[in-house]
Amino acid sequence: MAIVLKRLLCATAACAAMLLGGAAALAQGQDQAAAAASSPASASACAALAQGALWPDPTTRIDSAILRPAQGSRAPAHCEVIGHLQARTGVDGQGYAVGFHLRLPLDWNGRFLFQGGGGSNGVLGDAMGAVPFFGGQVALAQGYAVVSQDSGHDNQRNALAEHGGELSFGFDPIARLNYGHASLKLTTDAAKAGVRAFYGRAPVRSYFAGCSKGGQEGMALAQRYPDAFDGVLAGAPGFSLPRAALAEAWSTQTFGRLVANPAPSVRDLVGTFSDTDLGLVQKAVLAACDRDDGLADGVVGAFEACSTAKVRPRLKRVTCSGAKADGCLTSAQVGAMLRVFAGPKTKAGAALYSDWPWDGGLAAPGWRLWTLGLTQPPLPAFNVSLGMGSLAAVFSTPPRGLPDDKAKMAFAMAYDFDRDAAKIYAVAPPFTRSAWEDNAARSSDLAAFKARGGRLIVPHGASDAVFSINDTLAWYREVDARFDGRAAEFVRVFPVPGMNHCMGGPATDQFDAFTALVAWVEQGQAPDRILATAGRDAPWPGRTRPLCAYPAIAVYSGRGDPERAESFSCRRGGPGKGPPNKRSS
Repeated sequence: MAIVLKRLLCATAACAAMLLGGAAALAQGQDQAAAAASSPASASACAALAQGALWPDPTTRIDSAILRPAQGSRAPAHCEVIGHLQARTGVDGQGYAVGFHLRLPLDWNGRFLFQGGGGSNGVLGDAMGAVPFFGGQVALAQGYAVVSQDSGHDNQRNALAEHGGELSFGFDPIARLNYGHASLKLTTDAAKAGVRAFYGRAPVRSYFAGCSKGGQEGMALAQRYPDAFDGVLAGAPGFSLPRAALAEAWSTQTFGRLVANPAPSVRDLVGTFSDTDLGLVQKAVLAACDRDDGLADGVVGAFEACSTAKVRPRLKRVTCSGAKADGCLTSAQVGAMLRVFAGPKTKAGAALYSDWPWDGGLAAPGWRLWTLGLTQPPLPAFNVSLGMGSLAAVFSTPPRGLPDDKAKMAFAMAYDFDRDAAKIYAVAPPFTRSAWEDNAARSSDLAAFKARGGRLIVPHGASDAVFSINDTLAWYREVDARFDGRAAEFVRVFPVPGMNHCMGGPATDQFDAFTALVAWVEQGQAPDRILATAGRDAPWPGRTRPLCAYPAIAVYSGRGDPERAESFSCRRGGPGKGPPNKRSS
């Protein structure tokens, strides 16, 4: 459990804080004098980056530019630059700036990587290039110049309790805009200027990689700043962040109504479904849909075909006829699950976000952590602790500060989806743009990105409890329609059955999508499949499967070891539905 939890946390803002601590540990105790002596020219070039004239934004200030010696295989000798730009005082009286962290290896491979953020951001990140779905060594160790950033606010400095703590940046219009996308362009321009100054030439290729909020950042770059990157890896993209926050409120309110207490606490959510209860729901889903991909293996490979109409009768079979018992679910529990998976709606039935697929990963800790919380270790549902604070302060106009989990839970229970949901599209002084305008990155118009030769890979877990893969697939179909059925020439989505948010779950969640992206950009090798492996926390450690480019799914060939990827082909429509998937690059 501890291993799973550590990996799950790394999809949130907490991971960025841990990584920042790792960066500080890396710097601590390094012999800077020895590094300078071993490479005096590089030390001089590194120190020269502190000069303000070379940076494109005249407000740029360099806090430090230090040549670091090699630290084993993880960190080669490199110039580490920490700086900020556009320092200002916000309308809320707080001091803001866009902070960035740049590492420039002496043995450079000519490439540049922007490392995406997570959660509410607000930390610099370690700029090592350890991003989801990036196999092998971190990017810095592979010779990439790497940048990370805080997206225009600082969780330590910008944390007014009355405005929601580290989410208080939502009270400032420019901070909201920087969080949504503007800081990405500022950081990219600064980092590329640093690269040119240090190496004397621009990067040969530029890449972005991230998941969750980082996935939203990748989508924002491809849509709003299409000339900035050659390849973008946008995992589990939060490109509908404000709408997804509505779904977090919907889920919290739905599960909260199962509690006898009329004013439930966030800790009450944990007890609404035991692990055994979630296991019953999972078994019902598998009984209904596991075989649809041609093999009963604990994976709903054809999750799009796993409809509520198929699952409902199976849930009815495990509904208690009398009092609640370990082997059955109450009718209220079943009703809550059906309501949550249908997605948030108005009273008239209009969808406010997306529905969710029935998939085999809903009993995993990564699903429970977001929706219900954990008993051991005791952790509140992230949909409340992060989601409700974000919905109130960052994604609504006017903003509202929620100081603690009690206030966040009360906010969710009182949320009126007919009245309050419109606030994500509202404007009111001093906000001249809505939260949706600032944070959404769901446009299907990628014409400029395609025209400059950009390539986009989008991995997404089918049991993601934060951002519904159904929303991602609907977006892809919109892109495909806009480009006359030829979207696969430059963008490919790779669903991961069973995977939770960015990682975890009963899934083959370990794979190297970044190498596939580089091969597509640099050698024209468009990926139809990506090899994936189940980790040691999965029910079947070491299992391999192909992840197939949507709309194909992995289908067992009928012969060979069903635990090995080579026994599967990627086919559109499922078993017996046609030849293996072949696409143009």
